[in-house]
Amino acid sequence: MDIFAALRARVLDALAGILPDAPEELRRRITVEPPREAAHGDMATNAAMVAAKAAGMAPPRLAAELAARLSALPEVDSASPAGPGFLNLRLKPSFLRAQIPLILAAGEDYGQAPPTGRRVNVEYVSANPTGPMHVGHGRGAVVGDALASLLAKAGHEVVREYYINDAGAQVQALAYAAYWRYLQALGTGMTEEEYAQLIPGGLQYRGDYLIPVGEALVAHYGDSLAEPHALHGIGMAGPDRWFEPVRAFTVQAMMRSIREDLAALGVRHDVFVSEAERIAAGDLERAEAILAAQGLIYRGVLEPPKGKLPEDWEPREQVLFRATAFGDDIDRPLRKSDGSGTYFANDIANHLHKIERGFDELVHVWGADHGGYVKRIKAAVAALSGGRVSVDVVLTQIVHVLKGGQPVRMSKRAGSYVTLADLIEEVGRDAVRFTMLTRKADAQMEFDLERVVEQSRDNPVFYVQYAHARVRSVLRAAGEPDPARLAGADLDRLTDPAELALIRRLTLWPRTVEAAAAAREPHRIAFYLNDLAADFHLLWNRGREDATLRFIRAEDPAGTEARLALVAATGMVLRSALGVMGVTPVEELRDERQGEAVARV
Repeated sequence: MDIFAALRARVLDALAGILPDAPEELRRRITVEPPREAAHGDMATNAAMVAAKAAGMAPPRLAAELAARLSALPEVDSASPAGPGFLNLRLKPSFLRAQIPLILAAGEDYGQAPPTGRRVNVEYVSANPTGPMHVGHGRGAVVGDALASLLAKAGHEVVREYYINDAGAQVQALAYAAYWRYLQALGTGMTEEEYAQLIPGGLQYRGDYLIPVGEALVAHYGDSLAEPHALHGIGMAGPDRWFEPVRAFTVQAMMRSIREDLAALGVRHDVFVSEAERIAAGDLERAEAILAAQGLIYRGVLEPPKGKLPEDWEPREQVLFRATAFGDDIDRPLRKSDGSGTYFANDIANHLHKIERGFDELVHVWGADHGGYVKRIKAAVAALSGGRVSVDVVLTQIVHVLKGGQPVRMSKRAGSYVTLADLIEEVGRDAVRFTMLTRKADAQMEFDLERVVEQSRDNPVFYVQYAHARVRSVLRAAGEPDPARLAGADLDRLTDPAELALIRRLTLWPRTVEAAAAAREPHRIAFYLNDLAADFHLLWNRGREDATLRFIRAEDPAGTEARLALVAATGMVLRSALGVMGVTPVEELRDERQGEAVARV
């Protein structure tokens, strides 16, 4: 049960008694949310401020009228007008305690919203298949995966998608680099430097990760791709005979590696979409036809870029999409001088494919360097869908990997960066996932390898897992009581402020899911978990100071049942939230120095 949704319905009913004909648009603007300061109560509503004009009353007067009506409700302890028209509500402890059986009945499904009927496509990672995944990819993968789980928890039908960028200049450069490793595996006499001089733009991908690809190409093709030119050091004549098989073979090899890294991180996708396949299927031409039918494609000359003029810039007529009609800064080119699609044009084709699959919302998780790309994509989707489909973009900032406060040296295998596989091997999947969600996605992050595994209050991974381990130790000591039995406990025994504060935190979980999903901010789940763990640890420590608050007391069976019900409900919500984050809750934590369990009753 979402008590915020329940109380909002009560507020709307109270308002209807004062303003029977309130328009639906006005009702939609009324919110019931946690107050900024806990001392103000359990909930706050803006109803009086929103409806004052329509009701013909000053906001404070309407707030007083609503307060009188809401104070009479059985679940409300007090309703107090505040400020220029806000209304603070404090709930009765009996109503809060009544939520525990509901949590116990729902289990880890607590917080699951009913189906909204909306289909959401979440595209994340979508790294170019040109090398191993690095920690930046890892952050996007975790944010995207957690966001997809969060949206599903909020009631949406979610499809997780990886878009394979396998049809651009970078993949062409990858094919040339893989071909060099192939020639190297054949034992040709051409040096890397000599080979690099033969390639337009030079040899871009020199990491050791392509050595096995070259060896696999030899195993599959023998020397058939090298004859006659490469074996004799003649040069690069004839790439038409080897380029496509090498490109396809190498992309497949890179995608296998990427899938392995994603699996190690616990990240999954429902769909993998190939850019090259969509181009071959004619998606770009169909998208252009749709835009042309609306008069949104024309031939024209763009103004030069603002600021310093590139040396190679020259005014030329191009095929342009009228993106400015949908809020973009300038119109955007769709075709290169050779007639092939621009990078943006291929993305338009990708989004047409999503629209035609019937999605209502498209969500992308991109690196921060793609921030300037957002407006044009929104313009394209608005044009292609007639405004039916929305686009949200979550930008992720870079991650600085540290150890003991010092930058970590780069990976030899990748040649230029720390790989995701290295990071997972160093600290474990759960530490990577949780830590990546402890900051807002668009804030830069320092990932300290030592801090994320230390057993201290300052490490949120440990702090939250410690709370769950303590929950499990209590329930094991109590003989794993049946939640259905605990739901019938005399919960009126829970009267201590620390107990009631923990219950309040538990009831915030459905509202946290709703708000975090709407804001596309999965880091809010980590924040919520940290607060929930703090409330539980506080109650645990209160039991050390006051024996009557210990969870298990043989001399007080009724009180024990009530406290065990609260502990079990806490464990369920911890697991529900950790599940959204994709983090496995631990059963027990052990002291690294002494090898002993640290979560005892």
